[in-house]
Amino acid sequence: MNVAIIGCGYVGSSVSRYWSQTLGLTVTATTTTPQRVENLEKIANRVMVVNGNDPEALKSVLHGQNTVLLSVGSKGRDPQAYQQAYQKTAQTLATVLPQVPEVKQLIYTGSFGLYGDQNGATVDESSPVKPSSKNHEILYKAEQILLESASENLKVCILRLGGIYGPGREIVKIFSRMFGTTQPGNGRYPTAWIHLDDIVGAIEFVRQNQLEGIYNLVDNSNLTRRELIDLICEKHDVPNVTWDVSQPNNRPYNVRVSNQKIKEAGYQFIHSQTLV
Repeated sequence: MNVAIIGCGYVGSSVSRYWSQTLGLTVTATTTTPQRVENLEKIANRVMVVNGNDPEALKSVLHGQNTVLLSVGSKGRDPQAYQQAYQKTAQTLATVLPQVPEVKQLIYTGSFGLYGDQNGATVDESSPVKPSSKNHEILYKAEQILLESASENLKVCILRLGGIYGPGREIVKIFSRMFGTTQPGNGRYPTAWIHLDDIVGAIEFVRQNQLEGIYNLVDNSNLTRRELIDLICEKHDVPNVTWDVSQPNNRPYNVRVSNQKIKEAGYQFIHSQTLV
């Protein structure tokens, strides 16, 4: 089984390690950074330096592959960087894929942030999105481009990930700058997190079961931001956060994300609750 991973950052590298070292799949990994080639060669069979807007380079990556994972990340937070990383890569892939019929499946790691501010309501994959920023609009456009490239020959699966945490990105580290501070609002809006182990596990589940369409990938916790921070502070014995309801909360999304669809498909979470 030949598999390609376009974008080998935190998620892509972990998938590459699992596919090559645990499952024995033949992995082609790409990066836009030449300095990362040496390290990636330890967890992939072949490493290529490729930009997502280069159709000939992408075509050479896809040649002979059965499954492709698109797990790119932006090098900046500005819309131009997002467009380059996500939308242009999606457009180039959609152009190239019909020329490489041996690719039977495309898996893409997206974001739950597309749902935006839904006033804390629960959403599932059929709910309308409400992108709250230009960047989220770009992410949604990338999804649409990829889904439109699906055909009888090609299954496309979008995983809308919650906030990513795991080894080296522990929850306590993510929130460390908030300990002992005063934060705006009341903190009573939902969080959505997913552990790296479950991202890797779900991607492999999608590959094995040839899933297609959109699936939310968040754990079962459904903790509010306030509840989560309280748990972290208690466990790690650090100063708690004070909330100031007189200050406006400008959080771009306020939504409770359902993971029922992927559970009904048969995926069993490794970490069903957020680890603090």
